[in-house]
Amino acid sequence: MRVKLLFIGDIVGAPGRKAVKQLLPGLREKHGVDVVIANGENAAGGNGITPVKAAEIYSAGVDIITTGDHLWDQKEVIDLLNAEARFLRPLNYPPGTPGQGSLVLERAGQPTLGVMNLQGRTFMKELENPFHAAREEIKRLQSRATVIFVDIHAEATSEKIALARMLDGQASAVVGTHTHVQTADEQIFPGGTAFLCDAGFTGPHDSVIGREVEPVVARFLTNQPQRFNVARGRVLLQGVVIDIDGANGRATSIERLSEPLSKG
Repeated sequence: MRVKLLFIGDIVGAPGRKAVKQLLPGLREKHGVDVVIANGENAAGGNGITPVKAAEIYSAGVDIITTGDHLWDQKEVIDLLNAEARFLRPLNYPPGTPGQGSLVLERAGQPTLGVMNLQGRTFMKELENPFHAAREEIKRLQSRATVIFVDIHAEATSEKIALARMLDGQASAVVGTHTHVQTADEQIFPGGTAFLCDAGFTGPHDSVIGREVEPVVARFLTNQPQRFNVARGRVLLQGVVIDIDGANGRATSIERLSEPLSKG
C-alpha cells in the first residue's frame, strides 16, 4: 500500500487561500494525492491564522494545518489550539502550552499517518531544543504510525538539514518552511527519508516573500517602521508531492510543485 502526500508551503493571505481553493482539486487528481498538509501560519492577512481562515483552508481540501513563529499573531488562534484536532503548533513549546505539536491520522484503506511540527532556534525566537523534542516524539509516533511527516519551520538551512539527517530512516519525510523561498535540493536520504529544505510559499510572488515591494525596500533604506501589506501579483501554489511506501514508511519519490493561479 502506498500513500501520496502533498505538502503546501506557507499560505500567505487571501491570494494564497484563493490558490489553494482553486488549484488543490486539480492537483489532487493529477498526482493521485491521498493526504494534504499545509502550513497556514500566514493565512490571515499575512500574519497568523484564525478559525475562520482555517475553516476556509480545510474546506478547500487540506487535511492538516501546521504553523510556526507567527502562530500567536491573531488572538483567535487560541480557539484552534484548544478545539481543532487537525491543527498543529510547533512541538517544542514548553509543557503546558495550549495545542498539540503532533497528531496521528487514521483512515480506512490508508497507512496510519503521523505528523510532527517543529520550530528551529537559529536566528529565531528560541523555544525548547527541536532536536531533543523530535527524538522523543518520533518514538511515540512510530508506535502508532507507519508513515511520518515532519514540518520543520526554521530559518537556517543547516538546522533543517541536520534535523532531517538525524531523522533519516525514522521519518518518511522532513520538509522545511518559513523562508518563503523554494529550494531545489529535493532528495531521498539513504534511510528512505525524503527531504526538501524549503517548500516555498503559496501566494503572490511579484513581491518580497509575499509582501508589497515598496514598503519592504523603504524599511531597508530607512530602518523605519512600515506597513507590510500582502501583495497581489503572480500567485503560485508551491509545495511538494511525496510518494511513500506504506509498508515500511520509506519515501520512493519527491517532486517540487510551483503551480500558477490563472488571472481569471
